[in-house]
Amino acid sequence: MNMVTVGVLGTSWRAGVTPWGALEQWDGLGTLDWFVAADDRWYRPAGEATIRQTTVDGTPVVETRLRIPKGDAVQRVYAVPDHGGLTIIEIENDSPLPIAVAFTGTPVLSVRQPTTVPIEGIELGADAVSFPVGHHATVVVAIAHEPGVLTALPATVPTATQVARGWLATVERASRLVLPDAAVAAAVVRERCELLLGGPADPADDAVEFLLGVGELVRMGMPAQPWVDEVADAVAALVGHSHDPHLVAALDAAERVCRAAGEDRAARDLERLRDRVPRGAQRTNESPAASGARVVAEAEAIIAAGPDLFPSGLPDTWLGQQLEVYNVPTGATSAVSFAVRWHGERPAVLWECTGTSVALRSSVLAPNWSSDAPTGDALWPAQAIPAGMAAASNLSIGNLSTGDLSGSDLSAGDLSGGDISFG
Repeated sequence: MNMVTVGVLGTSWRAGVTPWGALEQWDGLGTLDWFVAADDRWYRPAGEATIRQTTVDGTPVVETRLRIPKGDAVQRVYAVPDHGGLTIIEIENDSPLPIAVAFTGTPVLSVRQPTTVPIEGIELGADAVSFPVGHHATVVVAIAHEPGVLTALPATVPTATQVARGWLATVERASRLVLPDAAVAAAVVRERCELLLGGPADPADDAVEFLLGVGELVRMGMPAQPWVDEVADAVAALVGHSHDPHLVAALDAAERVCRAAGEDRAARDLERLRDRVPRGAQRTNESPAASGARVVAEAEAIIAAGPDLFPSGLPDTWLGQQLEVYNVPTGATSAVSFAVRWHGERPAVLWECTGTSVALRSSVLAPNWSSDAPTGDALWPAQAIPAGMAAASNLSIGNLSTGDLSGSDLSAGDLSGGDISFG
């Protein structure tokens, strides 16, 4: 079951939001579930077919909608650091009829006292509490991360919008993607937030995923030095991943971590190793769907494979659409920000490079163009834009590979780590 993790950075409390909006606290601290009494009956979100769930721009601000007569009961869940940490649960009655909302499973704080009217028509636990909610009104409760700090919910807490904005500011330190398909950008944000809250994969289980995850954490401003020893072990374990389509990105991530940690000798060794691996990107329909930090690597690989922009061309649904990207890697020590604007069928590209100097190119869209200028603009050749192209896009990430490595001269010895010096 896929759940969205919520919590506050710098603290240990975490919980997962289920697809129906229940809040499962980690470490066996209990599950908060919710129920709605509408005009016709009681609704159990866990068993309702009309549940729809989204996150706000991919952040750990989770919105779950339950269809009720003439509208929705809208639940929002998010965590704030105030008062030792609180997870806020809002239920908005987006309908013209009054409802009641019940919570069970773990104690909640609220501004107002729950109703004393007995709960009828549904069997709930003895700990259940309920609140009436008028039409187009909202009830707010919270779980305290540190029990005993508060006896009631403060009248003012940060809003869902404020919390989402704070998460975006953190994850966009790595890169920011403003794309025709907002779902791609949201997937990147979601996976980065999961990394910040849950940490990277176990390197013993998946060395590539671990390196990609740590690389993302460092790009978002997390300290690099504490990860150096595990990065060294993960690099040595890459011998078992020589055909992984994300191998180049993992080596880039390892080099990025080493440079941020001041491990320059190891970074140079990794650079030499990475240069022996073919770099390229091609989308295939057979590639398995990506998960975790691989989602980020694949999304950015749509945009750049090294200094090659749009290495597989523009996705069909992006043709004729404006886009902007910021700080997308073109290597372990370089990045590019650029915007695409359209002059009829010709894409105009305005770019700015940072870090190590690279020569940008676009082997598919503009095979005769390249530039080593740190900033500039260019008008690329016309692209065939289908008539009536919709502005919305439904590109699915998870269909990328970084080339078939079976033909490379990369050997087990190359990936043994014996020629990479840490410390």
